[in-house]
Amino acid sequence: MESSNSKNHNGNGIVISQEEKEKRKKKEELWKKQRYICQVKKIDLKTGKNIVVLNEQDAKENDIYAGYRVNLKHKERELVAIVDVSSEMVGKGEIGVFSDVASKLHAETDDLIQIVHMEKPLGIEFIKRKLDGESLTSTQITTIIQELMRNQLSEIELASFISGVYTRGIGEDETIALTEAIVDSGERLELGVGPVADKHCIGGVAGNRTTMVVVPIVAAAGIYIPKSSSRAITSAAGTADSMEVLADVNFNIAELKEITLKAHGAMIWGGGMNIAAADDKLIKIRHPLSLDPRGMLLASILAKKSAVGAKYVAIDIPIGRGAKILDMPKAEALGGDFIHIGKRLGMTIESLITDGSEPVGNGIGCGLECRDVIEVLQGGGPSDLRNKSALLAGRLLELVGKVGEGEGRDVAELMLRNGKAWGKMAEIIELQGGNPKVKADDLPIGQYKHTVTSSRGGKISHIDNKGINKIARIAGAPQDKGAGVFLHRVKGDRVKEGDVLFDIYAESETKLEFALKAVDVWQPVELEKFLLGTMR
Repeated sequence: MESSNSKNHNGNGIVISQEEKEKRKKKEELWKKQRYICQVKKIDLKTGKNIVVLNEQDAKENDIYAGYRVNLKHKERELVAIVDVSSEMVGKGEIGVFSDVASKLHAETDDLIQIVHMEKPLGIEFIKRKLDGESLTSTQITTIIQELMRNQLSEIELASFISGVYTRGIGEDETIALTEAIVDSGERLELGVGPVADKHCIGGVAGNRTTMVVVPIVAAAGIYIPKSSSRAITSAAGTADSMEVLADVNFNIAELKEITLKAHGAMIWGGGMNIAAADDKLIKIRHPLSLDPRGMLLASILAKKSAVGAKYVAIDIPIGRGAKILDMPKAEALGGDFIHIGKRLGMTIESLITDGSEPVGNGIGCGLECRDVIEVLQGGGPSDLRNKSALLAGRLLELVGKVGEGEGRDVAELMLRNGKAWGKMAEIIELQGGNPKVKADDLPIGQYKHTVTSSRGGKISHIDNKGINKIARIAGAPQDKGAGVFLHRVKGDRVKEGDVLFDIYAESETKLEFALKAVDVWQPVELEKFLLGTMR
């Protein structure tokens, strides 16, 4: 029989004394009794978080303080929320429920909600361990992700976890565990057929709409490629934003399966499904902090590939000035991680390091990018978009074993010339509710236009990805499908004073004026400079 000070493990790697276990048990029993009912006061405001407001006096009487977690029960629904307190916003016996929380609980003003105390989540202890530089076990990482999905962890706690991974690093076993936990946080696509392929670009390059060319090529070759893509965060358009110009992108996992089985390919918005759901929650925290720790980046990408059943994956890693990764050594290290960790997850991965020093394609913005895509799929279009897409698609064909080593690019280019790729794209568009007979000239382009010309002669030395994206976004992209920038020049071109550099399109005169002001700030097209500095 254990003495009162004996210790054991709770299954999550924490040593707990018998005395501490008994204290926790008594506290849980006490809290079960400390349930009380409050009347809903619905607040017409969305916070994007599970937050409720309790009357300050009510909270004190029930031993609840700001930042505490409570379990809310309304009819058959339950929700974990973080508490704020106020002496004025809500009266005694009331609970302030923001509209997004009310929607989840199906609660309306004057409804009754039961409030139950909650123990502090175990994940907080594991987050502290990561901040201290310790490695976490698979069980501990799984606990953090499960509590994340139950909304038991606050944004501050999640930000601390991400900061810990960023500053302390994350090992290979931890990355595998995080990937698997993210996959388990949502649904999985099980096609029951194969081979299943996928591709991903780590981002940072304006335009670069290769996915919309690669998917129909690969699908036309008889390979299944259910592509779930993101919307823009800082760029002028994400793949989902651009594809939305041609067809619907909002589908559930059953609909994705149906489309993919029919056409071998699909291009949908990943946020519309419950695939790798924890990743979207982590991204929301990572983005404002501009933190992209390598292990978390790997887990984020590979979880989504694993969740759709992909066994063959091409990873595009652009490098160069203005891209996310600046040099070859860092790109090679990241590419090697993808290959090694992917192998442990049962995937065959090829990492392709590409030139990301300037935009790919002429169009930057949803409608303009779609115009490039259609033209490439019909045998023409911008040569850089066509060549890069054929390269990526060709390597996937080789990876799967559809063609021999070194033959993939030629086969991909043939599919662009003979119309098979466009035929497959038209099929996908139709299955996703769009017009399969769409033409490039049918696409929405903003009615307000301004042409930017060169102020002097010279050779173009750089076209800045970030600057072009900023200008396109200020012009209205991606919300305005016709807004964006159309490039007439590429790096290395020689121009004379007055030559056209790019056009800006907007759907309102005001947005066009704002975009013109942004040109003066960002100056995205740089001419070669001979004098870099002086000293005396």
